Amino acid sequence: MTSTLHEHDIRPPEPISVLAPDGSLQPGMHIEESEEMLLEMYRWMSFGRLFDTRLINLQRQGRLCTYAPVAGQEAAQVGSTLALKKDDWLFGSYRDGLACIVHGLPAEHVPLFFRGHPKAGLVPPGVNVFGQQIGIAEQIPHAVGVAWGMKLRRAKTAALTLFGDGATSEGAFHEGMNFAAVFKAPVVLISQNNGWAISVPRARQTASETIAQKAVAYGMPGKLVDGNDVLAMYRETRAALERARNGEGPTFIEAVTYRFGPHSTADDPQRYQPAGELTEWKDQRDPITRLRVCLEHLNLWDANKQEALEEELREYIARSVTTALTEPIPPPESMFEQVYAEPTPILKQQRQEMLESLRQSQKGVTFP
Repeated sequence: MTSTLHEHDIRPPEPISVLAPDGSLQPGMHIEESEEMLLEMYRWMSFGRLFDTRLINLQRQGRLCTYAPVAGQEAAQVGSTLALKKDDWLFGSYRDGLACIVHGLPAEHVPLFFRGHPKAGLVPPGVNVFGQQIGIAEQIPHAVGVAWGMKLRRAKTAALTLFGDGATSEGAFHEGMNFAAVFKAPVVLISQNNGWAISVPRARQTASETIAQKAVAYGMPGKLVDGNDVLAMYRETRAALERARNGEGPTFIEAVTYRFGPHSTADDPQRYQPAGELTEWKDQRDPITRLRVCLEHLNLWDANKQEALEEELREYIARSVTTALTEPIPPPESMFEQVYAEPTPILKQQRQEMLESLRQSQKGVTFP
């Protein structure tokens, strides 16, 4: 049964998958990826899980302002982002820091972002990652606009945008989808359906049987993919990106996954998630466990390699966190310096008023 949705479909198909939840191959499926690619996928997913735990701990210690956990969604982000070419552009949300790092963003930018440090927005030259978006779904029109610009310049590149299931209820999602389809923009749009938009369950988010079928109304292909299967995510995103680069227009992918942690560190999912739901996903559908079992069957992984990888990643994470937390705090008046090349009279006035207010209060400005 195909997982490409068309108007004549009556019942939604099962999500596309290569690996079964137990790590075995689905019937008729084969490993097409190189050993190097399989190990790179596993390394990035493992990094994502360890980094996630470290950042949660930092926020609980008061060293980050807030944090949006990614645990459970590693396959959706790693699989899709590894399908990008260096010249392609990535547009993600506040929960997509892992994807941004995979596409070249220095790891310290994520804790800088959640620290509220302005340097988080200074993406290094040659890294085609747009700044992480806080506004729900707002990165979608950005991605579509950049993709349209690629088309106008006849560039053989594409854009990829990641967002949650809750974003599909925002106007920016529908505007972006419509614009992308009408102008055949070379963009791939991926909704990471993690089951919950904060406390709103998927069933209350839309009456559609799938989110992927929304693509039909806009005249583009819709794919329903197992978001906890990194191989399925990689293959389907790669095919969609090739389609985009070849001038065939956009593709919409629904990645069915699950959020293991809270929506953010200000959230308590135990207040709304049904008992046993999280346990089922963690015990039976963990994306990292699924790939590790596959690697073990291929004789590519063992306990010693696991221990060595975790030691390497913890050292890398420690260096990245130290860099982020020791970044000097900019003076408060610097916020007025990046607006215009030459400050306007009103900006000069506002700057002076702020400095006077700080002088009188004697409180200054602090960062976590």
